[in-house]
Amino acid sequence: MKQIEGINDFVVKFANVNGTGSASANHLFAKAIFRMGIPVSPRNIFPSNIQGLPTWYEVRVSKNGYLGRRGGVDFMVSVNPQSMEKDIAAVEPGGYFLYDNTKPLAPHLKRDDITMFGIPLTEMCMREYANPRLQQLLKNVVYVGAMAALIDIDFRVLKDLLNDQFKGKEKLISSNVHALEMGYQYATENLQCPLPIRLEAGVNLAPHILESDHILMNGNTAAALGAIYGGATVAAWYPITPSTSVVDAFAKYAERMRIDAGTGKKNFAIVQAEDELAAMGMVVGAGWNGARAFTATSGPGLSLMSEFLGLAYFAELPVVLINVQRSGPSTGMPTRSQQSDVLAAAYASHGDTKHVLLFPATPSECFEMSAQSFDLAEQLQTPVILMTDLDLGMNDWMSPPLEWDDATEMQRGKVLDAAGLDAAEQWGRYLDVDGDGICYRTLPGTHPSKGAFFTRGSSKNEMAVYSESGEDYVKNVDRLLRKFETAKAYVPRPKTHPPIEVKKPKTKFKIGALFFGTSASPAYEAVEMLAEEGYPIDTMRIRAFPFHQEMDKFIHDHNVVFVIEQNRDGQMRQLIMNECQIEPDKLISVLNYSGTPITARHIAGKIRETIGTKKAKVVPLKREKA
Repeated sequence: MKQIEGINDFVVKFANVNGTGSASANHLFAKAIFRMGIPVSPRNIFPSNIQGLPTWYEVRVSKNGYLGRRGGVDFMVSVNPQSMEKDIAAVEPGGYFLYDNTKPLAPHLKRDDITMFGIPLTEMCMREYANPRLQQLLKNVVYVGAMAALIDIDFRVLKDLLNDQFKGKEKLISSNVHALEMGYQYATENLQCPLPIRLEAGVNLAPHILESDHILMNGNTAAALGAIYGGATVAAWYPITPSTSVVDAFAKYAERMRIDAGTGKKNFAIVQAEDELAAMGMVVGAGWNGARAFTATSGPGLSLMSEFLGLAYFAELPVVLINVQRSGPSTGMPTRSQQSDVLAAAYASHGDTKHVLLFPATPSECFEMSAQSFDLAEQLQTPVILMTDLDLGMNDWMSPPLEWDDATEMQRGKVLDAAGLDAAEQWGRYLDVDGDGICYRTLPGTHPSKGAFFTRGSSKNEMAVYSESGEDYVKNVDRLLRKFETAKAYVPRPKTHPPIEVKKPKTKFKIGALFFGTSASPAYEAVEMLAEEGYPIDTMRIRAFPFHQEMDKFIHDHNVVFVIEQNRDGQMRQLIMNECQIEPDKLISVLNYSGTPITARHIAGKIRETIGTKKAKVVPLKREKA
């Protein structure tokens, strides 16, 4: 049997039981690899119950710095009998399977094409520790110690991490270090150490990894920091997985950065509302009053917030919503990731409504776009929705350190002060003076006698006076559409990459790929895989809606364009067809909606299959007639 070999380039997956303390041990494993300077991308795949069901923790080690899921498992560590049969089946031929052999493995589970070895984890911990809870917790640490020997993790790094984690708690440090040593010693004395797949610091790493420092950070924390630096002072919310930690992090940082130095008083307000509808109502009110305010939610909350999003759109009030997407519809799979709120967010509320959406792909973009959202919301006087997902929001991603220019000034848009009102020949709240669809607004208390108006969700004329005139209504909604067109100049532009040079291309067609958010990293890797096979593919990463004209040109300049996304119905593809008037056959969906993040192998396989089939309809390279 040929074993899988490789230095700094493999996938390890841990199969555990939810509620047994495995996540912290698995995170210790991932952080140790990161501390060695080796690119790593961990993902916690967990159920929504408190304990008892299977949970997995996948760690991608990639010398090239790929942060998306590759697909496949080279090394499985299984301590969960419930999922063991599937876990064994998931291992690549030539891979490795480590299990707790306190009880012998059933004969039907054995595979001849992988290396299987056991460690009596339960027996060792029962012999060493009297406390049943300690036995369970430290069993996870024992297998981390064994893995250190098997794949060459620097043991000193593991000890340093435990010292950092349990600083001041010497008993916890000593017991955890002892558990590590137990596993390490057992593996070195009884197993093949190191394995053909292993770690080596500083070897064969991508230049961009070596040239800059990196941190491990999740998108929810980054978005919360972005809200702090973006000037947010009000957060109203209702807890919902997977967005709860956004406001938790905002509260933590606000306690440090939103305290008046002179008085010690808080310069922020965080309100837990009775539901998501009320939370959005509070944010709308705060925005109307001049505060920079936001809320965070996921799909079910977005549904409830639609009514107030429609009010903010029609009354033209600045609102920021951080939407951390999960699997739907309804409750769906609350702890699994999807990109399935695209259409719901773009057209949230009834009537003709369009919202500005931002699509970050990394923690650093979560930070940057979160801060930018508050500027956009005030400049455009409309809701802005930051579209992340559970994968980006709750998992740790390797990221360059966040950067902020202290000279940055908040862009508040067209807000008239008292002097501006005095100087204006005529002012109407919904009067389009500049022709860009964006009107001038005032804040409460700006002037003793000027600038007052009714803020209403019903139809009105340019002076904010109630009106059911069809002419007034059409004029108003047409202006809102004009403002949405203006937004194209404000939102982040898409990012394009030319195809990787292919000496002998297998096709004459011009192929493009569109993607966004967490689909980006595995998409880039898939494109590299296909280039090696002779298929050159141009790429464009969508970063905002409304779509920039560059995207329309990108689509028209290619024979066929693959749209890569994580939902069942190809929602981004539908949005592109609807907004850009694109012929449906030109856009081919590459979809994943299992709840686990999309993989590079899945993307490459779907594109390869489509390009290779004679049934694939390829649209001629020409522009449609106007």
